[in-house]
Amino acid sequence: MRTQSLDRDNLFMGLAIELARAAYDNDEVPVGAVIVQTRNNEVISAFSNQMRKQRSSIAHAEMLAIQKANKIIDNERLIGCEMFVSLEPCPMCAHAISISRLDTLYFAAEDSKGGGVINGPKIFESSSCHHKPEVKYGLMADESSKLLRSFFKSKRLK
Repeated sequence: MRTQSLDRDNLFMGLAIELARAAYDNDEVPVGAVIVQTRNNEVISAFSNQMRKQRSSIAHAEMLAIQKANKIIDNERLIGCEMFVSLEPCPMCAHAISISRLDTLYFAAEDSKGGGVINGPKIFESSSCHHKPEVKYGLMADESSKLLRSFFKSKRLK
């Protein structure tokens, strides 16, 4: 049974990393986010970062995925849904995840500088946090970390 669960988790995290690669190719910070309805394992929303494309500081993959999922299920809460993200969400996105009531958050790579879940302000541990999703991290972390390092190295060379 656990093998099926790991295969499923790898599938959805793999999709998040594919989206991160697409962001990289579009000169965006390589982050991808996928929201899945748990009851049927259906992807209901999937985005990569689009800050440059949309010229918006809040066009993070997680925020875009949450907005679309809310519209699809026609509810401001995403109960019965999970999010897979290639990088630890920032504090803004972590708070949006909490407000959305996502059941589980999976993320690949840690973000020691800008994270808001297990690094930085640890939003889910704050007294102002009304909902703490289950958090699982590290799945496909090496792949995501390599992509991020490559992106930022290319920026330093310019």
